Amino acid sequence: MANKEEKADEKKSTWKDVIYNPRTGEFIGRTASSWALIFLFYLVFYGFLAGMFTLTMWVMLQTLDDYTPKYRDRVANPGLVIRPKDMEITFNRSIPQQYNTYGTHLESFLKRYDDSVQDGNELCPEDMYFEQDDVQEKKVCRFKRSLLRQCSGLADSTFGYSEGQPCILVKMNRVIGLRPRGQPHINCIAKREIPLQMQYFPSEGKLDKSYFPYYGKKAQPEYVQPVVAVKLLLAEEDYNSELIIECKVEGSDLLNNDDRDKFLGRVTFRVKVFK
Repeated sequence: MANKEEKADEKKSTWKDVIYNPRTGEFIGRTASSWALIFLFYLVFYGFLAGMFTLTMWVMLQTLDDYTPKYRDRVANPGLVIRPKDMEITFNRSIPQQYNTYGTHLESFLKRYDDSVQDGNELCPEDMYFEQDDVQEKKVCRFKRSLLRQCSGLADSTFGYSEGQPCILVKMNRVIGLRPRGQPHINCIAKREIPLQMQYFPSEGKLDKSYFPYYGKKAQPEYVQPVVAVKLLLAEEDYNSELIIECKVEGSDLLNNDDRDKFLGRVTFRVKVFK
């Protein structure tokens, strides 16, 4: 019996010694000095790694410009987008609840184009770039929503949707330093045999050069890109059928026919209006 109790005590003592051995002063197999050396090693090692990472980030940040991205080769040509954002615009002109959302979206988008807001910006000469490379404080050319006339929402808060002749706003994405050559303008067509009548505001869908180049959000926080409003003059035979509309930026060196990117210099959307 005594031998069995001694063996049990030895096993119990051995299990405890794995955690802490009072005879050698080891904790989990290592003395205090050994643990201190390991802690010091990893402290120096990870401190060195953190220092190298910090130095690398600091050197990289010194190569960046606060106003202009370092690499811009992937966005040399702008894409086109529309407002309202929906690529499938469907509504019944007799039911306001179906088109009120579109009007609200357009009104919200055009707030920055309000005449009262734009009066604080520069009245720039037309058909020439507004160059400000050597100017520290960049100015912004004014673009008043009243230029959009029937599609401005000032006289008709429904933007033509209540009469079944909706307005679509087309704009180019911003690209820093872009200077389009020629006379850029927006041209839209309906993909069908019979042409669809449309009105453009400003006239001829013009994208005036005075709004280029763009110097970035930090340099020009109040900048608004030019917008072209396209009013679809739907006839009776155009209602209750889906129309596919394609808009392109033309008259310049900007790309608009890249099969790999359907939004590069162009945009396609669908419109269906019920009576």
